[in-house]
Amino acid sequence: MKPAIPETPAEYDHTRIIERPDGCYWIDAMTGEEYGPFASLMEAVQDMEYNADSDYEPGETVEEAEEEIGISDWIDTVEEAEEEIGISDWIDPDTGDPGEASHRPVD
Repeated sequence: MKPAIPETPAEYDHTRIIERPDGCYWIDAMTGEEYGPFASLMEAVQDMEYNADSDYEPGETVEEAEEEIGISDWIDTVEEAEEEIGISDWIDPDTGDPGEASHRPVD
């Protein structure tokens, strides 16, 4: 299956991507600076979108990012988060709304 060609966001209108025999390059139209070569169009776009001020690392998972900034052990599940803020864990079958109590009623 052929990979989809990424669409460049509007904020990148000041850049251009050029494909040459030795690879893909992206050019900043404002400065004329050229970056590359990259093995694929996808790699050129990823490099163009990279922000050096960001802590994001390509391929980094949410769990890895949470661990890196020290929030991975705060709340592990949606259920724990709902319990923490007081959302009921059951839906009232008559109304379809969250139950008023924080637990299922006993029949």
